[in-house]
Amino acid sequence: MGISEQFLPAFLEEVVSDRFGRYSKYIIQDRAIPDVRDGLKPVQRRILYSMYEAGNTPDKPYRKSAKTVGDVMANYHPHGDSSIYEGMVRMAQPWKMGHVLVDGHGNWGSMDDDPAAAMRYTEARLSPIAMELLRDIEKRTVLFKDNFDNTVKEPVVLPSRYPNLLVNGVSGISSGFATEIPPHNLMEIVDACIQLMDNPDLTLDEIMKTVIGPDFPTGGIIMGGDGIREAFQTGKGRIYIRSRTAIEDLRGGKQQIVVTEIPYGVVKSRMVTAMENIRLEKKVEGIAEVRDESGRDGLRIVVELKKDADAAGILAYLLKKTDLQVAYSYNMVSIVDRAPQQLGLRPMLTAYIEHQKEVVTRRTEFELEKARDRAHVLEGLVKALNILDEVIAEIKASKNRQDAQKNLCDRFGFTERQADAILTLQLYRLTNLEITTLEKELKETRRTIDYLEGILSSNARLLKVIKDEMSEIRDKYGVERRSEIQGEIEELKVNLEVLVPAEEVLVAISHQGYIKRTSRLSFTRSGGELAASGTKEGDYLRFLYEINTIENLLVFTQRGQYFLLPVHQIPEYKWKENGTAIVNVIPLAKEDRIVTALPVKDFEQPERSLLFVTRKGQVKRTELKEYHTNRSGAIVACKVGDGDEVIRVLETPGGADLLLITKLGFSIRFKEDEVSQMGRAAGGVKGITLKDGDELVAAERVSSDEGELLVVSDHGYVKRSLLCDYPAQGRGGKGIATFEFKEGKRVKPNGTVLSGAYVVREPFDVTTVTAGGARYDFHTEKAPIEERRSTGRQLLPLTKGETVREVFPALSLQLPQS
Repeated sequence: MGISEQFLPAFLEEVVSDRFGRYSKYIIQDRAIPDVRDGLKPVQRRILYSMYEAGNTPDKPYRKSAKTVGDVMANYHPHGDSSIYEGMVRMAQPWKMGHVLVDGHGNWGSMDDDPAAAMRYTEARLSPIAMELLRDIEKRTVLFKDNFDNTVKEPVVLPSRYPNLLVNGVSGISSGFATEIPPHNLMEIVDACIQLMDNPDLTLDEIMKTVIGPDFPTGGIIMGGDGIREAFQTGKGRIYIRSRTAIEDLRGGKQQIVVTEIPYGVVKSRMVTAMENIRLEKKVEGIAEVRDESGRDGLRIVVELKKDADAAGILAYLLKKTDLQVAYSYNMVSIVDRAPQQLGLRPMLTAYIEHQKEVVTRRTEFELEKARDRAHVLEGLVKALNILDEVIAEIKASKNRQDAQKNLCDRFGFTERQADAILTLQLYRLTNLEITTLEKELKETRRTIDYLEGILSSNARLLKVIKDEMSEIRDKYGVERRSEIQGEIEELKVNLEVLVPAEEVLVAISHQGYIKRTSRLSFTRSGGELAASGTKEGDYLRFLYEINTIENLLVFTQRGQYFLLPVHQIPEYKWKENGTAIVNVIPLAKEDRIVTALPVKDFEQPERSLLFVTRKGQVKRTELKEYHTNRSGAIVACKVGDGDEVIRVLETPGGADLLLITKLGFSIRFKEDEVSQMGRAAGGVKGITLKDGDELVAAERVSSDEGELLVVSDHGYVKRSLLCDYPAQGRGGKGIATFEFKEGKRVKPNGTVLSGAYVVREPFDVTTVTAGGARYDFHTEKAPIEERRSTGRQLLPLTKGETVREVFPALSLQLPQS
């Protein structure tokens, strides 16, 4: 025997594809996806049918679940007992099913995801409404097929006298397909079926006047009218389910949040644990205790709050961060003609109605066959009783039963069926009363035949039967809607005050880019001195802010970018600690540098604007509200040209003048309103025309002529000149001189450029930093007041070759007296 005779060559891809294709087809059709007609997966159908066959019905005592599981596994479902029992458990849990199909007795689990007791401990029987799924199954209403070992027959589908797929919903995952159909209200679905039978051209919008949305057994509030409509239209849609909550007042000014309904599918114990963890981790200030008070009276979860806590804010946070509110996605996939399809509401209802027409037609044909057979027998009996003596004589003359049957057929024209009925007739039926009863039964049977034939010959009569029977089920088992529909999706806004305890803190940023948040208590315990702040060697504090933890810092950089930095996100350090590099807090580029940071609590302040000034003399004004963002990365604050950079960002209400000072000693003063409001990413307009080699070193707001302009040269020469000596000009001019540099071989130079300038209205200390890192402080009152064009006086004891690199007001802090 050659190799070719022993093996057939095959590609692995083809073999795997073929095997997986068969597997996929099996689990889609026969395991995970429900049939559109009865809304059941095969295991559910087999459980219900097996219980029905075994007489495990609502009018009988409960029976051990293990027996049912054994029957199902032995006769219909050749899989593990656990999968069968799990299917049975789900059908018995009222928080998962709109109407339970299994009436369970014992421990069948709980909303806390507690498992059901083992099947040897629990008992069950069919629920009354489950009988409506099986009603008329013995009347050839549905097709049957052989079971897995061809020993018994099982139904392909159940008659399902109500639309179970939509009423109870289903959830399943298979190969390449998943389904998620929520429960709906029985009365609404039945009414919609009746309306669709009355008017097959009914539109979806008309149907939705009756079926307004899903109806979950756990209640809750459903939000998202558009999502419901999309799901009913296409089979896919997204809605939100919110718990039913109330805020109750307690003694002593306290409040508590009470939850009485939770979203469908949420495990209560996990949700309560998540809420308790929020309290323990202090993610929200104000929660005193979380209790689960659920019991015989129903579900009740209590979140007790501390005094003066923001109940509405805490509730909004819990809705957003826990399963008090969840998203639910429709995915209405079901088996239609042995293939999975995604259907909207109308096609599902239509498919169910077609199934009912087939079921009632088959039942009517079965009952008509029985009625015709009975009428035929009754006709023979009545005829025989009219010629009773002759019939009896013929029977007496016959040799045996078979001969008697033949003689009756031959002599009187009876059929074999009629002759057999005559021969089995009991003697008491020969009384006058019984003869009358037979004639009456024959008339009633003929009327029944006419009625049944009328149903089969008229579609309208057929539909009327279906509508009447569905209406009976609706009236008997229908319950009021449990879930409330809310069309609009309410946006959850959580106030920062709920998340962060409001506290006045200090935020310090050093020259080398280290940042820290410090409590006032830590500052006080460290001696209450700014000089006691911890910094790295050679570093020093550059910015200091007294600010609240619920406020924000707008951090601006030289490259025209900004970051929104919530104060509570800045790491907390003791005052004597260095802090952390700011790149650990915001993604600041390595080559970029912070220009300033502005504290902001409310971005919607009317008439508040930001003024940007660049080194090349560009000026831009933009409304503050343009800078509100939820992003944590860098955002464009001002368009900056090549070789240019932002040197100053000022917050302004408008109406003042802007004073620009250049390094070569020129200045210009113009009204800031000359700079029109621009968009956030605009580049601005020219503020001053610069000479070659010149650039801006300072920009100050001037609201009146009171005060002086302080300038500092790189050689440490300082002077003040009166603001009234700086008349307002038009924006974009060359400006006027504000400092005269001394030149000459025999003259001691007073500087080559200006290093900084500030407007002085009230005296303050000034800090200067040299190129070598040395710091010198002086008081503004020490600076002489001179003419605008003057040389100044040396105040800083600089060594030879030392130059001033940076000038800024000395940091100060005014803490309240304790």
